[in-house]
Amino acid sequence: MSVVDSATWRLIRTETTLSIRDKVAPIWGVGCPLLVLVILGAVPALKEPLPGAGGLTAFDVYVPVMVLFALAIVALTALPATLAGYRENGVLRRMQSTPVGPARVLAAQLVANLAVAAVAMVLFLVVARVGFGVELPRNPAAFALAWLLAAAALLSIGLLVTALAPGRGPASAIGTMLFFPLMFFAGLWVPIANMPPLLQDISRYTPLGAGMRAFQDAYLGAFPAAAPLAILAAYAGGCALAAVRWFRWQ
Repeated sequence: MSVVDSATWRLIRTETTLSIRDKVAPIWGVGCPLLVLVILGAVPALKEPLPGAGGLTAFDVYVPVMVLFALAIVALTALPATLAGYRENGVLRRMQSTPVGPARVLAAQLVANLAVAAVAMVLFLVVARVGFGVELPRNPAAFALAWLLAAAALLSIGLLVTALAPGRGPASAIGTMLFFPLMFFAGLWVPIANMPPLLQDISRYTPLGAGMRAFQDAYLGAFPAAAPLAILAAYAGGCALAAVRWFRWQ
């Protein structure tokens, strides 16, 4: 293994450790939605099938919502705040004079946050299955593809927030302002199937709304429709290109 590759792996381990110590991703991205999931699992009314959800109950639908919750927390709050803080404190500028380079710091942060979100996803599915008897996605490959595209879309949005925000404070504020409406259109407060038609139409074109539709198809055993996958890919590609265009190292 080359010196640079070795340094990259050390960076990934370091950034993962720092991400856990920062507590934003572990507490708000894993602990909080897991607690909500357990509380919702104890509500009998949520075990009734939802209209227009293909036989899924309200609680069945909330499991993938919590998966998206974890992704959104790490991508829209933890990632931008950390990277904007690094730029504000001159970390990225100083890395430009080293063989590793600042780009690998970004890559290590992406891998660290993706790992936290992946652990959260597996944990939520296991708890829902073992604790409350919720079926796992009937098409696991389709679910994995949808999750990866949703992760790519949200992390790209997080990088774009980092690129545009002048510092850690504004990055946190912008990420938080994006988090709540995006989670609304994912069905956190009102299931998408129960939204008025206009809000359902808007939800289709949001990254988390598209992610939920792809997840629901996978849960029912089908391969997700092309539209939500294309929307997620468009967010991932478009926001990534914009982030590269406007990203500032200092």
